[in-house]
Amino acid sequence: MKKLIDDIDFAKSDGLVPVIVQDANTKDVLTLAYTNKESLELTKKTGNSWFWSRSRNKLWMKGEESGNTQKIKEILVDCDSDAIIYLVEPSGPACHTGERVCFHNNLEK
Repeated sequence: MKKLIDDIDFAKSDGLVPVIVQDANTKDVLTLAYTNKESLELTKKTGNSWFWSRSRNKLWMKGEESGNTQKIKEILVDCDSDAIIYLVEPSGPACHTGERVCFHNNLEK
């Protein structure tokens, strides 16, 4: 089923929905971020991953400073229209620490 941006339930969580960013080829989970309607529209318009930074309280495009962009291959919306997956082709590490993925820390038992 096809979804439109207006179908996304931004009202559930103060205007933000979580975005799982996944490598389109390897299916590795690269990171988790948040999007609002404006950043999702920019993602669709530009073909690059855009998000809402909760810590900086502003829009940001992945790679705007590092050069490690993420080209959008597909956008998937969950059944409740309140979470999104970006399937991307990354041009470098996803994590700001330089790690390939953000999920590289093991929780101790």
